[in-house]
Amino acid sequence: MSFRFSLTARATECGVRTLLSDCRARLEAGGIPRRCLGMVELVLAEALNNVVEHAYAEIATGPVSIEATVAHGQVLAHIRDNGAPFPGLEPPPGRLPTSDGEIDNLPEGGFGWFLIRDLCETVEYRREGGGNRLTLGMRLEKHNT
Repeated sequence: MSFRFSLTARATECGVRTLLSDCRARLEAGGIPRRCLGMVELVLAEALNNVVEHAYAEIATGPVSIEATVAHGQVLAHIRDNGAPFPGLEPPPGRLPTSDGEIDNLPEGGFGWFLIRDLCETVEYRREGGGNRLTLGMRLEKHNT
């Protein structure tokens, strides 16, 4: 199984929902096992929501695109936007937030990059041409059990 697709939307909450729905439909149509779809969708949702919340936080919203290739048991997704770069030109390390163990004291956020880094084999970032390019590689066999 090998295929590729590209999708673009406005970097808004509604745009992200549309991208995720369209990605899932294309991956499902391409034969990706249902057990793997949730993992891919979770990773893409975290990354795309970060674009909306952070890359375009201080400027007018713009486009966000996904170019995905499925081959050799892997989904390789390139997410591009024209928003602000990552601080220090590096994606966050993905450490779990500290907690005193009480569920009521857990922070609301801070788990996204942990999930992305835990579920992806590849996490690469580049600032190119005034925009951001985040590459996420997910091995399907790891999540097909």
